[in-house]
Amino acid sequence: MSHIIVIGAGQAGASLTAKLRAEGYDGDITLIGQESVLPYQRPPLSKAYLLGEMDAERLYLRPEQFYADQKINLRLGQTIDHIDRQSQIIRIGNDILKYDQLALTTGASPRRLPSAIGGDLPGVHVVRTLADVDQMAAEFSPGKHVLIVGGGYIGLEAAAVATKLGVKVTLIEMADRILQRVAAPETSDYFRALHAAHGVEILEGLGLQQLTGQHRVTGAILTDGTKHTFDFVIAGVGVAPEDTLAKSAGLDIGNGVKTNAFGQTSDPLIWAAGDCASFPWKGERIRLESVQNAIDQAELVARNMLGAGEEYYPQPWFWSDQYDVKLQIAGLNTGYDRVVRRRGDNQAASHWYFAGQTLLAVDAMNDPRAYMVGKRLIEAGKNPDPSIIADPTTDLKALLQK
Repeated sequence: MSHIIVIGAGQAGASLTAKLRAEGYDGDITLIGQESVLPYQRPPLSKAYLLGEMDAERLYLRPEQFYADQKINLRLGQTIDHIDRQSQIIRIGNDILKYDQLALTTGASPRRLPSAIGGDLPGVHVVRTLADVDQMAAEFSPGKHVLIVGGGYIGLEAAAVATKLGVKVTLIEMADRILQRVAAPETSDYFRALHAAHGVEILEGLGLQQLTGQHRVTGAILTDGTKHTFDFVIAGVGVAPEDTLAKSAGLDIGNGVKTNAFGQTSDPLIWAAGDCASFPWKGERIRLESVQNAIDQAELVARNMLGAGEEYYPQPWFWSDQYDVKLQIAGLNTGYDRVVRRRGDNQAASHWYFAGQTLLAVDAMNDPRAYMVGKRLIEAGKNPDPSIIADPTTDLKALLQK
């Protein structure tokens, strides 16, 4: 009987195995994860879960019984030692498992602060796994002072949660502005003002020189030479694709595990999906870090493992929750040369990214209509006149009829 092994029990791995069964695959399936808990959703970790508004069981993507019912062999808390492509086997300790096809859904790992500057000190945290958040939860006591390193979405979400829990927040960003890598200055300005209104101190163009403390972090020296006292530190400096296993197996690597448009790696029997995988898109090679991509790409790979032969055409969307603002993003803004701002009521706003007359992406803050319309326009390849978007009297929904 055919055996498909999936390495990585996160959103992509869980989606891939479920899709295999939904598509009628009746062979053996083994899903292997390093963490000892059932596959779970990550976005609520740094928000609802950390705030105490969601318990661990609600994080789980499926109940344990689902995997038993679907005859998906779950092997949790286990690490793969080696992939032998020639023999089509993997080694886990003394166990040897033979595969007919293999999928890598190993995700990404958080970048940590260098040990040379104190990154290994107790009290220095990252936000990626359930264990990471459980470890840092006790730090969030009213009156404490946290240093957040990194002004991307993870850092800003952590700042919002800390503030809600009564923690004083200082956030530093080495780049000229927060969100510089992922958003236009207009979106940076919006969120800088939002955090300032909640008392967060944001220091841009300023990095971390050294964390201080002997047995635990007690403070930091910043790149301008100033010394500060902090109770704990959160590093939100991005993630790196988890491609170590793929490298050791001799697979092609390029911004993660390189795949073709079908999700195949350089070995036709090995596939990859989710945060670990890069794929061709519009003449480039990209890697998307999002729940939506993990699900869509994993489900496509499942179909292709069964012979569908479908190419992956992502329709990217993302979101972030900060205080009472929901940011929804449709599309990818790479290559934009113009941003059109549109204001709504209260905190509602949207920023529309254009390359010439081509609509690339939309950032919508507390404006679900702008997000919905923008997403549908992008997916349909429609390009509204930027001046019409900027006109506050324009009925956005009417643009979908043109």
